[in-house]
Amino acid sequence: MKKYEQLIKRAFAMVLLVCLASTVATAQQTWKADPNHSKITFMITHSGISDILGLFQQFDATISAAQPNFSDAAFTLTINAASINTEVKKRDDHLRSADFFDVEKFPELTFSSTGIEAAGENRYKLSGNLTIHGVTKPVTMDLWYRGTNENPNNNSQTAGFQLTGVIKRSDFGIGPKFPAPMLSDEVRIQADGEFIRQ
Repeated sequence: MKKYEQLIKRAFAMVLLVCLASTVATAQQTWKADPNHSKITFMITHSGISDILGLFQQFDATISAAQPNFSDAAFTLTINAASINTEVKKRDDHLRSADFFDVEKFPELTFSSTGIEAAGENRYKLSGNLTIHGVTKPVTMDLWYRGTNENPNNNSQTAGFQLTGVIKRSDFGIGPKFPAPMLSDEVRIQADGEFIRQ
């Protein structure tokens, strides 16, 4: 009888250990964007004949995921609208004005993912809610998980991602005084980032 009870206790202990190991293996992990190795850029066509590039210099981005391939990843992003930079001060000041981003009234752009679907090896379709100029719209972008390696500077893991997609500025009320022949309605987005595990 005692041997039987001992066997039951051992079996229970093993099941408990397996459950604990499984829980640890699938625990949510948080990753923060490394500002020195991350960039959010956009491209818009001017007068139908040239592309103008710009970026946002101040932002915070976070990933929460349990799977090592980030197939269950959730993304959040907050951008300082006033940090827009197209390398022309006069144009940047105009973009900050009420004609475009109206940064005094709407100081932040935000994105919060709502779903992620596989689209090939380490490729995903990332859906979420994007808020610009006080308007929130659902968007779907292409996400490429580029891999993970050890960061020699802080002995932590770093994961790389690239996010690309196209949005329409008219959906968010950006620059309504400037028609598509002057400034394209479609704006191409590309975000490249290194995320450090916390």
